[in-house]
Amino acid sequence: MTAAIEVRGVAKRYGAVQALAGIDLEVRRGEIFGLLGPNGAGKTTLISILAGLARADAGAVRVLGHDVVADYRAARRLLGVVPQELVFDPFFTVRETLALQSGYYGLRDNRAWIGEVMRNLDLTDKADANMRALSGGMKRRVLVAQALVHRPPVIVLDEPTAGVDVELRQGLWQFVRRLNREGHTIVLTTHYLDEAEQLCDRIAMLKGGRIVALDTTANLVRRHHALYLRVRLDGPLPGELAARALDAEGGMHTFRLEDGAGLEPMLAAFRRAGRRTLEVEVARPDLEEVFVQIMRGER
Repeated sequence: MTAAIEVRGVAKRYGAVQALAGIDLEVRRGEIFGLLGPNGAGKTTLISILAGLARADAGAVRVLGHDVVADYRAARRLLGVVPQELVFDPFFTVRETLALQSGYYGLRDNRAWIGEVMRNLDLTDKADANMRALSGGMKRRVLVAQALVHRPPVIVLDEPTAGVDVELRQGLWQFVRRLNREGHTIVLTTHYLDEAEQLCDRIAMLKGGRIVALDTTANLVRRHHALYLRVRLDGPLPGELAARALDAEGGMHTFRLEDGAGLEPMLAAFRRAGRRTLEVEVARPDLEEVFVQIMRGER
């Protein structure tokens, strides 16, 4: 089956900066795919090449088999992109903005779908408001609506919830999950790693223009199999145990264990030190912890 997005050997340089250094990537149809990395990792450059806003120095990108350069008209019809920046025309209302966007794709009567998109993004009450009068969060909702107005099978969300309230974030992700259930492929970049962990089937992590990790979300977390033991004791830790603690916030001491077999020896060490355990928590690392480890080069 043709991939939703295929990236082969893509490189891009801006002066002395190597933004992308030979990226190979394939996003499968129907998945929610996370593209994560620190600022400057190359995520937005890759999205710009995918959307036709930048030209790669080398390599090729295809959307559902259509080359974004050689067959750009078909590729762009199949793609909807929500950019990071709040870009809008101050002379139109929300409804007019979405109708104009529909016209770019040759859609003459798109009122029913525009209405549905506005309802799902809680924009109906603002349909006749001028774009200049909207808050930053509302403007971002309109950007999402613009990306969806032509019902693209592949949707790229570049930091879609940056600076928006919790209610919008939850509503947006409900809508995204619905679109995905209906067959849309979603590519997501976000600095909220809890979002990526909850939503994404697979994740690629970029650093310095290169992919440094690519796997299912579950496998990425499982690969970093250490456990974290958090304990509250009835007294201070002896020196040798205090040196092993990662932190001691709110009276809870945190220790890193390689696996579950290290739990009982640690509890035994507390008993030998004459300390009684008042509270115990054992947790696996979440995606944020895994991300930090990978960015530091830890495996």
